[in-house]
Amino acid sequence: MSALPPIADALSALAAGRRIVVIEDETGEATGCVLVAAERAREDDVNFMAAEARGLVCMAITEPRRQQLQLPPMAAEGRHRERFTVSIEAASGVSTGISAADRALTLRVAAAPRASAADLVQPGHVFPVVARPDGVLRRAGFAEACSDLPRLAGRVAAGAYAMLLDEAGELLRGDGLLAFARRHGLPVASISGLIHHRLLTEGTLRRTRTTRLETPYGCFAVHAYHDAPVDALHLALVLGEPDPHEPVLTRVQALELQRDVLAFGQPAAPAWNLERSLARIGAEGCGVLVLLDERESPAQRLEGLEALARPAGPVPAPSFAQRALGVGAQILRDVGARKLRLLSHPVPYRTVAGFDLEVAEFVSPA
Repeated sequence: MSALPPIADALSALAAGRRIVVIEDETGEATGCVLVAAERAREDDVNFMAAEARGLVCMAITEPRRQQLQLPPMAAEGRHRERFTVSIEAASGVSTGISAADRALTLRVAAAPRASAADLVQPGHVFPVVARPDGVLRRAGFAEACSDLPRLAGRVAAGAYAMLLDEAGELLRGDGLLAFARRHGLPVASISGLIHHRLLTEGTLRRTRTTRLETPYGCFAVHAYHDAPVDALHLALVLGEPDPHEPVLTRVQALELQRDVLAFGQPAAPAWNLERSLARIGAEGCGVLVLLDERESPAQRLEGLEALARPAGPVPAPSFAQRALGVGAQILRDVGARKLRLLSHPVPYRTVAGFDLEVAEFVSPA
């Protein structure tokens, strides 16, 4: 894929109420969506999404707006899945609710600055998705990008979007996304570019303390980072002096009861748990382990306990793409880790370039 123009072009279009295309990054496997600021959504925008983009018409909203509209979740929240709420409809001014005009009205009503729960009914034909706090700097997802971009354009932080599908009904990818944008004269913004833009213009993490920790695997420097949007404290354990120009052994994870505390050896399905990661970094004499302050819910811990009793099966793909391409990636940049030898099973991910990071190698557990 060719290089994209500056993100300012897409922001200008959104500010003027025009549509844009949002893509993950500039690789051949990237996916994308059509986006318009929800407060400016028109009948022809919704019709375009339904007829040309072909995906479900969704509305990216922030957690404060979800609370303002009193929208309950559609289902129990998983750590990494999209956070859909119940579907919505404008309480007045619509007929069946499914027409393009009706859905556009619902979008504008839900995005109004003084909107309240009384302005909406459920279920409906618009599907809100709640972005994570701090947007793409926390999770490199479409809901986050589609709320961040309108906000940066001076609009309400809410976007109407639909994923782009090809004629066979599969996700449109790579060069097909840019061809679609050219065919319809739409500006393009990438999530990786949005991340980079926000990193250059905003600061969300603050290193609050550094200390030393003696472990059986070496003396680690421990850096504490305050994450103001969610009032969390993340830790980076650094052994040696990472060189930004050389690949460094790296692990990014949240602390999990099953993997890090209760799973004593998993010969049939080894995983990089806390102790094994520290031991590998210690053996090499240099590396970084980032511990994210993501708290497991009681349901997640029970699920982990039940998994211990089941026969070992395939190891699930780690979630580096969602966690480290957010808070974890900011921490890695701060400690000087830019090229990574990632302690992880090989997994596909997008938007890593937005953080000026490069994964040189995946290091699987023995």
